[in-house]
Amino acid sequence: MAIGLLGRKVGMTQVYDEKSGVVVPVTVMQAGPCHVLQLRSQDCDGYDAVQLGYLDKPRRLARRSERGHVAKLDSKRAKARSQAGVEVVPKADCEPKRFVREFRGATDGVSVGESIDVDSFAEVSTVDVVGTTKGRGFAGVMKRHNFAGQRATHGVKKCHRHAGGTGCSAYPSRLFKGRRMAGQYGNARCTVRNLRVVQVDSENQLLIVRGAVPGPNGGYVMIRETNKL
Repeated sequence: MAIGLLGRKVGMTQVYDEKSGVVVPVTVMQAGPCHVLQLRSQDCDGYDAVQLGYLDKPRRLARRSERGHVAKLDSKRAKARSQAGVEVVPKADCEPKRFVREFRGATDGVSVGESIDVDSFAEVSTVDVVGTTKGRGFAGVMKRHNFAGQRATHGVKKCHRHAGGTGCSAYPSRLFKGRRMAGQYGNARCTVRNLRVVQVDSENQLLIVRGAVPGPNGGYVMIRETNKL
């Protein structure tokens, strides 16, 4: 069962498809290995999910809460809870992780501390990839929304790239929500769905999919089996 994987975008390249005889544009991602840090349950948390962690974080850079999340720490509170008979939460007993995310779904057959690698996607044909798009800062309407801009002649003076009128006068004397204007562009969560898996490299923990993936090279991504028919 393919629960999901965390990884990093390596970059884009192209491969030759021997069956169809065409060159296919692909994105290479390093997926896994990921440790199962925690299991969410319906009784305790209100939903079922598997929490995964990717890429070790040096302990000198990790906060105490991050270290205590993956391994048992001796403290007065822990001793008091054990003496009171409180059940100890299972720990993954691994290094703190840089990238931690949850995948909602059934948790059958998964245990805390288990390692999941790219082999779990060996039988998967298509995947969804979630990443953070490249941040482009504060952008105008032509770059952000592909506006045509104003005319270059006939009275247009020093506002060729402006948005122009926004359409409201005495009534209703306000702008409607959703009006496309200049503003923050990029640096947002983006999901690309139904990407075909071209190749799974178990030796190097690489997952190669057809098409583009959001984010820069080296950016963190979430990979899961698509639910699109």
